[in-house]
Amino acid sequence: MSSEGSLSSKWTRPDDFIKLQRLKQKKKQLAARVSSNNNKRPELNENDKCKLLEAKIAQKRKNPFAKFADGAKKQKHDEPHVSSISDAQTSLTNNLTCFTSKKHSPPAKLVLQKFDAQAFAKLLHQAKVTQADEETDAALAAQQKHTSHLPIDWCLKTRVRFFCPTELPATQLKTSQLASGLTSFVRCFDTYHTESTLDISDATRFNQCTYYWQHPHLPWLTLYPRSAKENNGITIGERERKALAEEWDYSFRGLFQLLRARQCPYFYLCANSFTVLFRAAGSGGRAETHALVTPSTRGMRSALRQEGIEFSMPLKQQDAAYGVASNSSFTEESEGNIIDGRPSVTVANGQAEDNEHISDQDDDDDAWLESLGVDERELRRIQTTHARRLQAAEMSEDFSDNSLLLIEGVECQGFFSYLLNAKSTITSVGRLAGVPPTLLAPVAFPKATMQNLLPRSKKVRLDGVDYYSIDIKGLLLPTFLPSVAMLLCETRQAFSATLASSINTLAFTKATQKLLEITPAESKAAEQEAGVSGQVFGEQNLSECGLLPAVVGAICRTGQHAVGLLERFCYQQGEGYAWS
Repeated sequence: MSSEGSLSSKWTRPDDFIKLQRLKQKKKQLAARVSSNNNKRPELNENDKCKLLEAKIAQKRKNPFAKFADGAKKQKHDEPHVSSISDAQTSLTNNLTCFTSKKHSPPAKLVLQKFDAQAFAKLLHQAKVTQADEETDAALAAQQKHTSHLPIDWCLKTRVRFFCPTELPATQLKTSQLASGLTSFVRCFDTYHTESTLDISDATRFNQCTYYWQHPHLPWLTLYPRSAKENNGITIGERERKALAEEWDYSFRGLFQLLRARQCPYFYLCANSFTVLFRAAGSGGRAETHALVTPSTRGMRSALRQEGIEFSMPLKQQDAAYGVASNSSFTEESEGNIIDGRPSVTVANGQAEDNEHISDQDDDDDAWLESLGVDERELRRIQTTHARRLQAAEMSEDFSDNSLLLIEGVECQGFFSYLLNAKSTITSVGRLAGVPPTLLAPVAFPKATMQNLLPRSKKVRLDGVDYYSIDIKGLLLPTFLPSVAMLLCETRQAFSATLASSINTLAFTKATQKLLEITPAESKAAEQEAGVSGQVFGEQNLSECGLLPAVVGAICRTGQHAVGLLERFCYQQGEGYAWS
């Protein structure tokens, strides 16, 4: 038994034999590789070996947790950040650098530098400002407008971005701040200047400025701007159209009654093809309730004439106004018609006499051509050609800012009835077919839905200095900027803002500026006295409209720089506003 056990222990199994063979092959391959490397390796002398040893010892191990001193990694890390806030920092450099001062000299005037889309990139690579740049800034500073107050801009804004070297009001609100801001807005309550138990922090007051009222409100549709791509392919049934029309009719009637009673300072009616701004008496320097319509067309103007509604066109060019004067029974205002320092807005006797003179002259021309033996067909062709030329001249400015219409006084009531009954007010085809026009107001009205803006706060670092910014996208009414500016003026020493306007509503500000212009020098003093008294009466009449007194004063302000198109502005305590 012992001999059999010894024989079995010396026997090699097949698996073990295969493993031994593979191990021998690997050893042979390793020995061949080592021998080939030894043959190729150059022989080093003692000096080379010493140098390699010293270099190995002198080489310092890199610390994986150490910060690199070179700017390669930092530049790579900052590239997406710079690209994401390039426009923000461009606005920052264009606005916050407007307040400059020189050594051993009195404080300089506000300087709003020229807009440059690459200003931030240039600032990173340019350490010193050249003499030529200083001269350019000085020339631009002389052209900038500097006022102690912020002008009112009657066009709708779509975006605003505020910058400040100190911290801006918080956008992440506490429960008490959100509730107090909501309550003060709904109740039209000024929590800062009156005694109350509501929160009066800056965040609460800023939150109060971000609300407005709208009708109708359909969450799945974009009702401003109404030409948004999201509104394509959406249809509304006949039953829904009828219900929306009834609701809108009641809401529009109630809102217009609030305007006439001066409980609402203004509101917007945004249709598919035109926008209307209704303003109460006393606002915009007008003593009566009035409406501004932009843009208008020849068909719309003809429909208003058929309804007996008088209107004027403050922005229409003089030559175009006279070109179509013979074809209209109502005066379309030109630059030459000025009464008491302001453009006239009613039918003028002199213009009516000119129209009669032109028509008589046309009759004389026809009689003269007949006396020469001109064929009746040829005469009719000449008359048709002349009529087409007049029609083309009248239609040349359709859908432009110059086609803006001004309707005021008792005619505004007729225009209100026209909008209620006109088929063009609610379109039946195209985008938002069957959806009534959008009504926007700063105060509550029947059937309205309260909307809010969503601000986003950021922090920007420039030249080692931290700047705070708040970015707001959405619909911004004209009273938003005065409200926020008043808040920041009371609590911040300096800030700036950049704005984006809705192109379709720029004509509202242009027309208001035109109507407030004072051209005759001899009537300047009388106009100033009338403007001051009108402003005081306007503020008193609108004291119960639900807005803050400072905002009401901005709406009713008259005189120079009372109204202006704002793209960017900056403020410094003790200096005022610089804007363009």
